[in-house]
Amino acid sequence: MAVATKKKKNAASAVREYRAEARFQRVSPQKARLVLELIKGRGVQEALETAAFTKKRIAPVIKKLLTSAIDNARYVSGEQGVDVDVDDLYVKSAIANEGPRMKRIRPAPMGRAFRYQRRLCHIIISVAERNAKADLVTRVDDAPAVVEGKKPAAKKAAPAKKALAKSAPAKKAAAKKAAK
Repeated sequence: MAVATKKKKNAASAVREYRAEARFQRVSPQKARLVLELIKGRGVQEALETAAFTKKRIAPVIKKLLTSAIDNARYVSGEQGVDVDVDDLYVKSAIANEGPRMKRIRPAPMGRAFRYQRRLCHIIISVAERNAKADLVTRVDDAPAVVEGKKPAAKKAAPAKKALAKSAPAKKAAAKKAAK
């Protein structure tokens, strides 16, 4: 497993990402993505529990990789003197990229051979610290104030299609009666 740390800057503050990679895993990327979709966006404790109880062959590898990313966050924060609360970490991204394919041959009837491919994948998990400011719930105090004296712009109602559809045949019938 390779270890890397990445730093991204937003307009308001610097958000640090801590990542871990597991390369050349003997599972197809599609199967690895099934487990990664379960943990993406969750808190690290919940993601560890989900990976521990998932009944897929790659789940223990993903749990170990997630633990490695958390340990990377602890280590780098200690080295750089940055205070990182492990309880506030969440899985920011979890990716399974395709690795090289191993070409294999399977014996077939009448002396022939069928080719098949063993797929490998590279799994990358990055964790970041949640902003305490970014709440999922909008409070009434934080909602934008309505300016008094101005009403919100109302949408103009489009003419009903049913009324137009009924009026067109009625107009044709009236035109036929007038012509007679």
